[in-house]
Amino acid sequence: MEAAARRLADAVESGEQVTIYGDYDVDGATSAALLIRLLRELGLDAGYYIPDRLMEGYGPSGEALVRLAESGSSLIVTVDCGAQAYDALAMARATGVDVIVVDHHKCASELPQAFALVNPNRLDESEEGAAHGHLAAVGVAFLLGAALLRELRGRGHFAARPEPRLIDLLDLVAHGTVADVAQLRGLNRAFVAQGLKVMARRGNIGLDALAVASRLTRVPLAHDLGFALGPRINAGGRVGKSDLGVRLLTTADREEIGR
Repeated sequence: MEAAARRLADAVESGEQVTIYGDYDVDGATSAALLIRLLRELGLDAGYYIPDRLMEGYGPSGEALVRLAESGSSLIVTVDCGAQAYDALAMARATGVDVIVVDHHKCASELPQAFALVNPNRLDESEEGAAHGHLAAVGVAFLLGAALLRELRGRGHFAARPEPRLIDLLDLVAHGTVADVAQLRGLNRAFVAQGLKVMARRGNIGLDALAVASRLTRVPLAHDLGFALGPRINAGGRVGKSDLGVRLLTTADREEIGR
């Protein structure tokens, strides 16, 4: 976590080209959207890459990572995937690009060649870290966001600029956590309880559009995220438009939502 936070802080301060590589399901889309929105508030306009469900399958593609590196990305962050992407990450490393893996899937004893692998389900994880093994990837991404802000705060980055309100992104954490059927206990329960309050304010216009499409007029409940909003995000990956979820959750353009 600390290594990933320092590397992301370096990217923010130097204005590097960063790409978020997300899975095509709700957990992947919300994880990617959370980091993109946070980095955007920090002045870094990160790009994203969501693989095609049918043509590329699950997990990072080595070819895609190499293309992103060749197009100028000096840092790639994979979310909700990458814990066992040995060949793909080896290909990326050969190009010189740094890859941070943010995942929650089970790891093997051998870890892939990543700059940092943030995953509470690593076999070498500490007891304290392993206690977060029930988190969805978006929960892990949220904790990385907190570590990033702490790192930047320690560097004096916010002396002359406002610090982003990370808590305002808990609507994405709640959505990804419930849709990924993560256990609603401990930190997850707190994420969802607070995230529903944030979602009720309808500050994310993409989530607001999903609620409208779902004819949801009352305050959202946990089951709405799993049975009304979540399937609509997942639908993009099943019709050959895997990036629709991330586009919807990160846009600030209401006209784009209508398209």
